[in-house]
Amino acid sequence: MHFQGFWLCLGLLFVSINAEPMDDGVEMEDFENSEETDDNEGEPSSEKKYKTPRPIGEVYFTETFDSGRLAGWVLSKAKKDDMDTEISIYDGRWEIEELKENQVPGDRGLVLKSRAKHHAISAVLAKPFIFADKPLIVQYEVNFQDGIDCGGAYIKLLADTDDLILENFHDKTSYTIMFGPDRCGEDYKLHFIFRHKHPKTGVFEEKHAKPPDVDLKKFFTDRKTHLYTLVMNPDDTFEVLIDQTVVNKGSLLEDVVPPINPPKEIDDPNDIKPDEWDERAKIPDPSAVKPEDWDESEPAQIEDLSVVKPDGWLDDEPKLIPNPDAEKPDDWNEDMDGEWEAPRIPNPACRIGCGEWKPPMIDNPKYKGEWRPPMIDNPNYQGIWSPRKIPNPDYFEDDHPFLLTSFSALGLELWSMTSNIYFDNFIICSEKAVADHWAADGWAVKIMIANANEPGVFKQIMASAQEQPWLWFICLVIAVLPIALITSFCWPGKVKKKYEDTEYKKTDICKPQTKGALEEEVKEEESALEKPLDLEEEEKKQTDGEILEKEEEGEPEEKSEEEIEIIQGQEEGNKSNKSGSEDEMKEADESTGSGDGPIKSVRKRKVRKD
Repeated sequence: MHFQGFWLCLGLLFVSINAEPMDDGVEMEDFENSEETDDNEGEPSSEKKYKTPRPIGEVYFTETFDSGRLAGWVLSKAKKDDMDTEISIYDGRWEIEELKENQVPGDRGLVLKSRAKHHAISAVLAKPFIFADKPLIVQYEVNFQDGIDCGGAYIKLLADTDDLILENFHDKTSYTIMFGPDRCGEDYKLHFIFRHKHPKTGVFEEKHAKPPDVDLKKFFTDRKTHLYTLVMNPDDTFEVLIDQTVVNKGSLLEDVVPPINPPKEIDDPNDIKPDEWDERAKIPDPSAVKPEDWDESEPAQIEDLSVVKPDGWLDDEPKLIPNPDAEKPDDWNEDMDGEWEAPRIPNPACRIGCGEWKPPMIDNPKYKGEWRPPMIDNPNYQGIWSPRKIPNPDYFEDDHPFLLTSFSALGLELWSMTSNIYFDNFIICSEKAVADHWAADGWAVKIMIANANEPGVFKQIMASAQEQPWLWFICLVIAVLPIALITSFCWPGKVKKKYEDTEYKKTDICKPQTKGALEEEVKEEESALEKPLDLEEEEKKQTDGEILEKEEEGEPEEKSEEEIEIIQGQEEGNKSNKSGSEDEMKEADESTGSGDGPIKSVRKRKVRKD
């Protein structure tokens, strides 16, 4: 386990240090492989070149903008209704440009260039799309190069009608499908709206697909090129994809609002609620009577009579006074500016307070408020009235809503507070394989180059740490942990600790003692005890004999006991601290006997003194 942990930590350390070079190396390796493939195919250039996508099957519309010209596109000259002339015209500017970042040489797109202006541009399909037995696939690319605050990047598939004029394309122009991203504020949407014709009334009604279950914010904020795809199948199902991943799917019959088929019954518009109909669930208790002591005149708050006016309160002083240091400006004209007045400042005399003093207000304990009778259940309650149901005269049942109105043009009618919205590689077809191949030749190349230019893991961590400082702690732990684990697993075994903190003194070491040495120690102790007696006899020759006798008997006896305790403690310490060999200890025991020799000699001396 230790070796596994060591290699794991070593690998983490190596990856964390070399993350950026490894990442870049992988991407460059992909390019090198692709370049070698191109070279093998006979291209003289050593760099991968972008090729304009070519459809491989039947298509209704394609546009790459790589020619640099808006061939076939028509700018709208219409005006929006119910708006001022200055802001109602579609005067937003369009340009064909390369991407601002992660450019693909040779690739261009349609770019919305104006802020806070209306834009409208459209193009005719190669042939109208008729909803019958083939799927509908709509696909295009969007890049919010400067982000997006409020605006859309959706497209409209314009209905194939006799009055369709692209120069008059505006917000009220009839369309069959509206599809694409849209944002305003923190509301991120991916529209899929189709207009369904009522078979009886002939009125078109917008049907909105349910919103996706994924978070769409990153597609608006990461400033990358994203691929939006709509698939409608003849079996009345649909799919919405972003970057070739399904984010929404469902049924045209069940997953749209309002539903395709209206209700079978509706409320009778001629039914009127009777006057005597009682919808009150609760009513005041008619038998309740207001208590006699209920006083409604008491106010909710009263003055606190326990508070007195502070000393130094100036009732006649104003709170604000003219600034005495202010001077009228030299350019003040009283005819035009009126009479000049100095600005007012707080009155310095109002340290405690100025003006009329009033005590603070407190809640009135006697307040009860307006009396109201309690509420009881209404015995005449009849419930909430609703009109009776009648058969819906406009009811119909459409089991095949896929059969929508055919469309013959594609248009972008947008308003945005952010410029530089990039559109590219539009395609409308009926085969998913055709759309996927189209994406592989266009969008996939953009993603490949964007990933190659993406910063390494190390740079991404540093950038994230700049925005979120707490990540520095995580980075520190990740950097230190492998080193600590490597040290703990690979460092040599610990050297046994030498206890050198305490050194025994030579006098503390127990040495073997002989009988003669013990006798000398006893003699020295006796002489030490006799010296004080001799000094006292010389100094107190004039004292009384009885007192001398007591001193001779008392002091030596007391000192002898102290000395005996000292000697016993030393001998016990010597016994406990013996560190010699067993042979030496045996010799000591034999030479000293049982160890009672010194104590017996002291006892003999004590008896002799007594």
